[in-house]
Amino acid sequence: MTKSGNPRFHLSRRALLAGAVAMGGGLAALPLRGVEGEARPRTVLRAAEVERRLVPDQPAPSRLRLYNGEVMPVLRLRRGQMAELRLENGLPDEHTTIHWHGLRIPHGMDGVPYITQPPVEPGENFTYRFAPPDAGTFFFHPHCNTVEQLGRGLAGVLIVEDPEEPAVDADLVLAYKDWRLNPDGSLGPFLTLKGAAGPGTHGSLQSVNGLPLKGEAAPDFAVPAGGDLRLRLLNLDVTRLLDLYVVGADAWLIATDGMALPPLPLSALPYSAWRLGPAMRADLALRMPAEPGAVVELRNLRGTRPDLIARLRAAGPALARPPFVPPALPGPHLPEPRLDGAPVVPMAFETVATRSPAPPALAGLPFADDLCLAPRTLWAINGRTWPEQGHAHPPEPLAALRQGRSYILELDNRSKQIHPIHLHGHSFKVLSSSTDPDLPVHWADTTLVGPGERRRIALVADNPGDWMFHCHIIEHQETGMMGLLRVG
Repeated sequence: MTKSGNPRFHLSRRALLAGAVAMGGGLAALPLRGVEGEARPRTVLRAAEVERRLVPDQPAPSRLRLYNGEVMPVLRLRRGQMAELRLENGLPDEHTTIHWHGLRIPHGMDGVPYITQPPVEPGENFTYRFAPPDAGTFFFHPHCNTVEQLGRGLAGVLIVEDPEEPAVDADLVLAYKDWRLNPDGSLGPFLTLKGAAGPGTHGSLQSVNGLPLKGEAAPDFAVPAGGDLRLRLLNLDVTRLLDLYVVGADAWLIATDGMALPPLPLSALPYSAWRLGPAMRADLALRMPAEPGAVVELRNLRGTRPDLIARLRAAGPALARPPFVPPALPGPHLPEPRLDGAPVVPMAFETVATRSPAPPALAGLPFADDLCLAPRTLWAINGRTWPEQGHAHPPEPLAALRQGRSYILELDNRSKQIHPIHLHGHSFKVLSSSTDPDLPVHWADTTLVGPGERRRIALVADNPGDWMFHCHIIEHQETGMMGLLRVG
C-alpha cells in the first residue's frame, strides 16, 4: 500500500526540483491501493461515526460522520483510468450511498438510493466501478438524509488528474463548510422550517479543510515564493454562498465545476469576484509574490464584510519563472450542443402550498424507510414536488430527453430565494442570464439561479438513465425541489 503526501498542498515535481518546501495544513489523502500487475486503483471508503472537537475549546466532542475518519478527505484519480471504490457502511443506524457529484459516469454508479442502486445498509458494502471521463475538481457525498449526513461531515474531495495538464508549482485544495455547532458541542438542527422556506439554515462555525474561520483568523498555507499556484475551491456547504475575491495577486478563473474555461481574469468580473453556491467549484490560477513572507488573501465578499477564507504565504527562495501566463487546461471533453433547432424545455422553480399526488410504487423495490422521506413539502419544479413518500416511490420524470439530442433548458426562478440547480450524469453549458448580461459562457453541473432570474443552459443528453435534477440548498431539495430527467 502506498500513501500520497499532503492532499491539500500538492507540490509539482518542478517545484520539488527547485527546492521548494511544502508547509500547508491538511489531512492525509486516502490511499490508492493497487494489486501487483494491475493498474486499476482500488480504494476503501468507510463511512463511520466519530467523536471529534471542531474547535479546541469545545466542552464536549461533536458526533461527526466521516469517510475514513477524515474531515474532507481528498481522493485523486486519473482521467480515463478505471477505478474501484468500495463503500463500507460503518454507520450504526443509517443506510448510505455515495453520489459522485459532477462525474458523467454510468447510471448504476451514480449513488442515489432506490433510483440507481439499493441503499447500503449498516455493515454492508458496495463497490463503485467507473473511469472518470473528465479531469477536474469534483466531490462525493450521500444522497439520502443528505441534510444530516452531509451536515455531520460525510463528504470528500475528488480530484481527477490529466497528464496533459500544465505543470504548476503548487496545487492547493480549499474545501469550505459551515457547521451547525451548538455551544455544548452537539450538532444541529439540520433542517428547520424557517430555513427550508427561506435561504437555508446557516451554521455557527465556518471552516476550510475542517479548520475554523473566525474574523481574521483563518488557515495559513505556505506556497513557493514566485511560484505558480492552482487553487481548487469547493463550496461543500448545504446553504452558504461564497463570492470569491483575491487580494495581493492577480487571479484567473481557469475551470468551473471541474470543466476547463479559457483563462478569465477575476478583475473582468463584477466586483472582481466569482460566486459559488452550494456544490459549486472553481479553479483559480495565480503567481505568488516573489518576496518571502508576502501574503495573498482569499476572501468572501458575501455579507457585510469581506470575510477571510485563507492566507497564502510566500515561502522559501523565490522561484525563477518566466512572465506569468495563466495556464489553459485541456478540455472540456464534452459534446457541443447544437443550439439551432434544439427543443427548449421549461423548468420553473417555485413555492407550493400542497404536495403533488403520490406516485405509483416502483416495482420490485421495497417501501421507503423514513430516512428518505420528506418532512414537509415547500418547493416544486414545474408545479410538481418530490414525493414525501421518498426515493423508493419516485415521480414520473419532469421531461423525457432523447439520447444523443441537444436540448436547451430554461431555468425560471419564480421564487424569492436563490437556487443552485444541479443535474446528475451530465455537464451543461450555461448560455445566458436574464439578470446578468455579463455572465461568461461556461460549463457546469450546478448553476445558481437568482430570484426572478431566467437562465438558459444547453446540453447533449448522451448519458442514458433517470437522472436527479434538484436544488443543492439541501433543505430545498428535501422539501420538494427535486425531480427526474429521463434520457433514453
